[in-house]
Amino acid sequence: MSSMKSNEEWIEAYKKGDIEAFNMLYHNLYEMLYCFLFRYTREEQLSMDIVHDTFERLQKTLHSYDVEKGTVKSYLFQIAYRLLINKLNRRKKWHSFLPFLVPTSNTQFSTDEKLAVQEAIAKLPEKQRGVILLTYYHDLPQEDIAQILSIPIGTVKSRLYNAIQFLKNELKEDFHAEG
Repeated sequence: MSSMKSNEEWIEAYKKGDIEAFNMLYHNLYEMLYCFLFRYTREEQLSMDIVHDTFERLQKTLHSYDVEKGTVKSYLFQIAYRLLINKLNRRKKWHSFLPFLVPTSNTQFSTDEKLAVQEAIAKLPEKQRGVILLTYYHDLPQEDIAQILSIPIGTVKSRLYNAIQFLKNELKEDFHAEG
């Protein structure tokens, strides 16, 4: 009858090292989180990614969860919502910088245009390429990129800025010559 535990009991067990308790939390709350995110975004992959990121974040912030401040469910929904908003905001920012990198439902790029973007990214200096790929393709925040690349956040920002300028310049002809 251990499956009759509440999510709060499961999280307390997980805090004490019970890995099965984490699996039970995941099992109990995955679908609810996914449905909320999918209804919000209508994007299956994005919703699954955010759910995964939410449970990853729970593992990192486990000891800051306090049952006195609310249920595990509301805590996870709060994490998921924040992650979603951050991701959507980054996407908007990307779209304003480099609209050709962010596909929208009403924009279809030709194979030639996609190849032009890939070629332009390949021409970037290696250090800038790493920042662009981690930022755009892996949708990581600048703090994480700084940690991954072992560089200060200011360096991430300058490499990203320089990479965007380079890509805008490289791709100007590919995307404006046809218009």
